[in-house]
Amino acid sequence: MSDFAKLILSAQPEPGLRVIVTAGAGGAGRIISEVFAQYGARVIACDIAADSVRKLQQERPDIAAITGDVGEEQVVEALVAEAERRFGGVDVLVNNVGIAGPTAPVEKVSTDDWDATLRTNLTSHFLCIRRVVPAMKRQGSGLIVNISSGSAKVGLPLRLPYVASKGALLSLTLNLARELGPCGIRVNAILPGAIRGPRIQSVIAAKAQALGVAAADYEKTLLRYVSLRTMVDPQDIAAMIAFLASPAGRHITGQSIGVDGNVEYEE
Repeated sequence: MSDFAKLILSAQPEPGLRVIVTAGAGGAGRIISEVFAQYGARVIACDIAADSVRKLQQERPDIAAITGDVGEEQVVEALVAEAERRFGGVDVLVNNVGIAGPTAPVEKVSTDDWDATLRTNLTSHFLCIRRVVPAMKRQGSGLIVNISSGSAKVGLPLRLPYVASKGALLSLTLNLARELGPCGIRVNAILPGAIRGPRIQSVIAAKAQALGVAAADYEKTLLRYVSLRTMVDPQDIAAMIAFLASPAGRHITGQSIGVDGNVEYEE
């Protein structure tokens, strides 16, 4: 086999990886779960949506799935304990869970909405990381991927809780990369742009309503400030995470990686 062929093959995750994906039974999370399973990984997905979990269990029996809210410590404990029971440990944690939060000017953001957004988008990541790290330290390896957002770089008016939570993930990622690197654990953040699917359509509708414009008009404005003038597909996010989990990504840590067509600005 040529060196070039070896290099290409090294960009694929090795079979047998033990993977946890939060919010992993629907939307982009399901695609991430399926891509890892395609490469021969042993995957467990956790999702708050019971219907999505049941559908995944029916359609993909090769992917373990449980229902739960990873913003709750007992759910995280049960999730990781189940992964350890089934697989003997965890090699990859994908912190994919997140919510859009309220669309409102700062003076109208309720404390409850603020707390709920940070609990889901930030605290859940912390809880999952805190639980998997001891075993990763013992085995001397691991990959943690946090899903942030392109909005964390450029800001997004009327979406303060969301942007603040996603921005905090960048600091969490960088700090943990430094802290855990000597233990062989890598930590990176993915910054998606607008991902095609029902969720972005609901976000567009809410933002358009808040601005008093038609949803179609706001969508055009959204893409005008993306260099490639396009949304991204869930498969794009999954492919980047799979690369990070491959031997070719073994020296990548502490990075905030945009998979967004280059979001220049948002309004």
